Amino acid sequence: MRVSAKVDYAVRAMVELAASPDGPVKAEQLAHAQAIPAKFLENIMLELRRAGLVRSQRGSDGGYWLARPAGEISIADVIRGVEGPLADVRGQGAEDLLYEGAAEPLRDVWVAVRVSLRSVLEQVTLADVAAGRLPASVSELTQTEGAWVRR
Repeated sequence: MRVSAKVDYAVRAMVELAASPDGPVKAEQLAHAQAIPAKFLENIMLELRRAGLVRSQRGSDGGYWLARPAGEISIADVIRGVEGPLADVRGQGAEDLLYEGAAEPLRDVWVAVRVSLRSVLEQVTLADVAAGRLPASVSELTQTEGAWVRR
């Protein structure tokens, strides 16, 4: 899985909101805190608002805040909010693909990839990351042999 800059910035901004329980946070503050280009972040925040993950208010007392408690928003929710489904192939759901011949089993591979992504991304919440405590099953995966080797 390739994590785009858009996804990375969206998740970081959402974690920053989760760690800021003192009311609305301005986009400029989020951008500065996470070294995200401000204009890019504005567009991302608009997408997150459309997805129902953040709320916003204009004005001097305005800014962004989470639409639900941080413990109820998973990393998967954020990814879906800015990029759509977690694992699709050429814009299609794996379950809709039809391969022929020797490639026929590939559909099952793509479905398994989606299940694997969900098993991590749906269980880690913004609250987990903001608090610095990942679920044990996720932390264990980082200790798997070869986990830190880029291939």
